[in-house]
Amino acid sequence: MAKYMLIMRAGAEAEQAFAESGMDFDEMLTTMGRYNDELIEAGVLVSAEGLDDASKGVVVDYSTEEPTVTDGPYGEAKELFNGYWILQVPTMDDAVAWAKRAPLAGPGMKAEIRRVPSIDEFPSDNEYVRRERAWRERTGQL
Repeated sequence: MAKYMLIMRAGAEAEQAFAESGMDFDEMLTTMGRYNDELIEAGVLVSAEGLDDASKGVVVDYSTEEPTVTDGPYGEAKELFNGYWILQVPTMDDAVAWAKRAPLAGPGMKAEIRRVPSIDEFPSDNEYVRRERAWRERTGQL
């Protein structure tokens, strides 16, 4: 089984549609909760988190020798990363099938899906890979 990250991104169109829908926070939690329950019952959910409003975040820009920190929201972004799920499923097709069922999707919303490589895919002769593997074993992640 492989892990896949479903990254939820929303553009201005999606944010406007959500604002116009009149959906309150409790209704949004219930809708997302039902989907998360499906993922749990199917045995594919590894983790999931939503993110705070972008205006409460910061950006660390590494373009200069000394990294620059600026307050959010992110100036040039047309879409914001709003949350994610990590699923453990056999194939990318399975991850896509789950993404197609995601609630609150519509115009301006996108899900980016990326495979999460296993620690076993990295060179085992690297000291830091060995250290991370030991840490994962100690913390029950392997």
